[in-house]
Amino acid sequence: MYSFDNNENQNNQNQNNQNMQNSFQNYNNENVNEFSYTPEKNNKKHKRLLTAVIAMLSVVAIGATSIVGYSLITGNTLGINIKSDKDSTGNIVNAKKETSSKVDRGDLPTLIQLATPTDAMQIPDIVKKVSPSVVGISCMTTSGTVTGTGIIMSEDGYIITNAHVVDGAEAISVVLPNNYTEKTKEDDSSKKTDALLKDSDDQKTIEAELIGKDVQTDIAVIKINQKGLTAAEFGTSAEVQVGEVSIVIGNPLGLNLANSVTAGIISATDRTLTIEDRTMNLIQTDASINSGNSGGPLINAYGQVIGITSAKVASTYGEGLGFAIPIDEAIPIIKDLMENGYVTGRPTLGISGLNITEIYSEYYGVPRGFIVKSVESGSAAEQAGIKTEDIIVGIEGTLIESIEEFNEIKETYKAGDKITVSLYRNEKIVDVDVVLGEYIADDTTNNNNNNNNQQSLEDFYNNFGNQFGF
Repeated sequence: MYSFDNNENQNNQNQNNQNMQNSFQNYNNENVNEFSYTPEKNNKKHKRLLTAVIAMLSVVAIGATSIVGYSLITGNTLGINIKSDKDSTGNIVNAKKETSSKVDRGDLPTLIQLATPTDAMQIPDIVKKVSPSVVGISCMTTSGTVTGTGIIMSEDGYIITNAHVVDGAEAISVVLPNNYTEKTKEDDSSKKTDALLKDSDDQKTIEAELIGKDVQTDIAVIKINQKGLTAAEFGTSAEVQVGEVSIVIGNPLGLNLANSVTAGIISATDRTLTIEDRTMNLIQTDASINSGNSGGPLINAYGQVIGITSAKVASTYGEGLGFAIPIDEAIPIIKDLMENGYVTGRPTLGISGLNITEIYSEYYGVPRGFIVKSVESGSAAEQAGIKTEDIIVGIEGTLIESIEEFNEIKETYKAGDKITVSLYRNEKIVDVDVVLGEYIADDTTNNNNNNNNQQSLEDFYNNFGNQFGF
């Protein structure tokens, strides 16, 4: 038994030792596994996520700051309206917040307001200021009565209008606006002018005389024997800007619509247009200009005349296009007309002609240009040897294809200048020197030119063809 017990104890002891050794070994293994394990971390991914979150927060902060700043500066609550009531002591009660997506368009400016400077006059005030300086003009011609508009430029009766309004007039009358009283003033000779007055619908009609006219610029000056008139204030067309407001006062379609007012904007400040055989630099406006407005004022936002309207030009180029002669270019012409009756230094050859079109040029085998139809006696052209049926094809070494092109170059010279004119004669090109004369318009010359221009172009070309045996 004893021996058996010892052996059993020994075996137990050995078993315990073995268990302890295994336990220690397991402990060591666990410790080794614990300290040797290093989990893999995605640092880049975390950094990118953090950056995105910071960026989003920054955008939100900036947006909120901008909205608050805009609201503080402009006073606009961006569609949030706060309605509240006040009690008897002035304290706010029952404040409510309301949102609205609609924009209040009640305070939007009009086109005229946008085109008007902040220091400008109101349109009713402009009309009140300028209307006493705008008159009606009635002319008796062989073909009937012609009406237009005029601008009073001096208190003693000088009036501006268009040349085409008074062209061919046998009698000219001026109709003053009804704001003038019936009492007339005495002239320098102490003679009353009551005999010149004719009452008609509270207006005064006064006979006028033609001082001078210039067909090329379409400007004329007339005068009435009357003092105490309200002269218009003249501005400068050089300062006119495209887009600014423009106002027209005149008598469209006759004196029954006297002192009609239209408004618009300046569409262009330097339009170069060819009217008949002359080139003009004009101001363009979309203010309505009709027959009868001719010779009236184009007015700026300060009640100053910046141009002289011409319905003849407007009707030539179409509807909705109004044109006016810039006042800066008109003033020197007006002064010349008042002092001399015509524009001094204006060059002329003393000829008239017809353009040769491309079709006739090819048909007759002649160069483009214009054919001389008449030569005035004693003119610069006659002295230089230019004859009818000559075809003028150049001036100062520049080839031209029309009278308009020829005149555009000619107008750069003055009376007394010598120029070289190239013409086609007997199937050859020859050059002749011409000393330009001074143009002096008179009704006889204009009437003769008008009669000549009525000749049929086809008949003239037929005669031209017969001249050369075509």
